[in-house]
Amino acid sequence: MSETVGEAVPVAQRSSWSSFLKSIASFSGDLSSLTAPPFILSPVSLTEFPAYWCEHPDVFAAIADAPDDEARVLAVLKWFIGTLKDQYTSRNESMGSEKKPLNPVLGELFYGTWPAPASNPGQGKTTLLVEQVSHHPPITAYVIENKSKGLRLTGHNAQKTSFSGGSIIVKQIGHAILTYTPPSGNPVEYLLTLPRLRIDGLWYGSPYIELTETTYIVGGGFVGTIEYKGRGYFSGKSHSFKAHVVRAPGMGGGGEEHVVEGTWHEKSKVVKGGSKKHQVDGTFHDAVEDRKKEVGAVGGEEDGSMGEFETRKLWAAVAKGIREGDFETASREKSRIENDQRQRRRDEVAAGTTWALRHFKRVENDEVYERLARVVPKLAPATEDCYVFQENWPRSMVE
Repeated sequence: MSETVGEAVPVAQRSSWSSFLKSIASFSGDLSSLTAPPFILSPVSLTEFPAYWCEHPDVFAAIADAPDDEARVLAVLKWFIGTLKDQYTSRNESMGSEKKPLNPVLGELFYGTWPAPASNPGQGKTTLLVEQVSHHPPITAYVIENKSKGLRLTGHNAQKTSFSGGSIIVKQIGHAILTYTPPSGNPVEYLLTLPRLRIDGLWYGSPYIELTETTYIVGGGFVGTIEYKGRGYFSGKSHSFKAHVVRAPGMGGGGEEHVVEGTWHEKSKVVKGGSKKHQVDGTFHDAVEDRKKEVGAVGGEEDGSMGEFETRKLWAAVAKGIREGDFETASREKSRIENDQRQRRRDEVAAGTTWALRHFKRVENDEVYERLARVVPKLAPATEDCYVFQENWPRSMVE
């Protein structure tokens, strides 16, 4: 293996990449505030990232079709594992390496849908609403709903980044709550925590993401634990995981343990548990065969058009410059948007006002998180805030 710094970086950009690496290594604060070289930028804002939760709307909808609580928690696990490839490796496949997403502006919005397919109308329509609810620190809140199936996912996500051992470490802050409301009307809630990320490959200018530590899925009387094991310097296989699903303490005990292992970007198998007999050749999820369905962007204005804060309109010129390799234009347009935001904040300070959120309201303590987190004593923190959706879908998204 070559040891040339920035070997995968365009020759004209290698000097800026080397300078960027030096600034990372010497920086003592949150790395998200650093300005990355234009060639490493993604043409997509972080505001669009919650769409990754549902790029397999059929698997999401199938959660509602599970016959009992045990089958349902396994369906939740399958859906969650199915989101990981799109969230954490799709940019490597489409752009050659991991890219730094555009930092959303305060109040940035994204609306989208996955219509019910003609081949399976019973799957129902899935809708997505995202709002950037904070800029310092950057926090993104979202809601995803398949109303006909009684499914709703709400959550928020932020990142705290640092540099260690030649890698960028990303601590994901926040959580998601998945709620299934059956026809009987008694909702079942699941807490989903977020993995920690390690971004490797920086030295060569070809970053990629490895997941680390643990994700918990808690709800419906069960606890799912997903442990991530990536490739080390000398051994291991990239993107590996092992998941255990057991009955929650105080929920009758006993019962069968379910164990799934494999790679979240390729294939995983059931290695223990009665559900194995329901899988083909023991396969739990095949991320290669399960092709994603892109979200369809929807305008949130009364007439269905996109407003000035909707992400694909806001960043259109920047995204075009990045995709076409016109980094001068991308940089100029990006600076224009950022300077406009700084001026808006100054104007608010001068007027004694603050930005009003459109779709969410912050609550200091998420009672659902606190209740479900108690089931797993090692899960920290014991409490977290949340952003409550105000049930004000845009008219263009209401059937």
